Amino acid sequence: MRSQQTVAGIDIGGDRKGNHLVILRGSEIVCNLRKDAPEQMLEKCIEFEVAAVGIDAPCLWRVGEAGRQAEKELAQRRVFSFATPTRELAMASKSGFYGWMFNGERVYQAFAPHFPLFKNGGEIGDRVCFETFPHAITSALLRTEVASAKRKRTQRREILEDAGIEATSLRSIDEVDAALCALTANFLLEGSIVAYGDELGGFIVVPVPTGHRRL
Repeated sequence: MRSQQTVAGIDIGGDRKGNHLVILRGSEIVCNLRKDAPEQMLEKCIEFEVAAVGIDAPCLWRVGEAGRQAEKELAQRRVFSFATPTRELAMASKSGFYGWMFNGERVYQAFAPHFPLFKNGGEIGDRVCFETFPHAITSALLRTEVASAKRKRTQRREILEDAGIEATSLRSIDEVDAALCALTANFLLEGSIVAYGDELGGFIVVPVPTGHRRL
């Protein structure tokens, strides 16, 4: 990784699993928090002078009947995700499934005043936060294999190790995913990303695929 700025990634979970934060400086994991409130995670990011934060949750709800453009574009590349509903539909759901999306909303609300949400084509200031997606990250960075849900624990750790990140301290797939989001923040600062989506539905940021990256 060329960027030596400090970056962070947050894996969003439901109320039981909670959120996980990993902060990277270069390839070194300098902070790893589990199940802390969004405000505490924000404090850590400010304390460590984080420049970019990747978040594994929708940055915006769907508007109207059409799905989010970012999710459609990824699906066209055979990278599938949970469809984000309108906020009203999520609120009306009795299943509790969308609890993690509401937790993601709270994280964005806490971070946005200090880490403005990424807008494709806009100038990135001293700080930025953005939406990303570990399965899409894995699909972009695998060299020869196809991203597999069954092999995600192995494949995702291998990607971190290929980037020079010592992943043995990451005890769960949630922490691994948070580290992948942080790794993508490095790619964003290097300008080596693809942004799927539009202003209305928000952008999902993914590293430029390995085979298309300039060395």
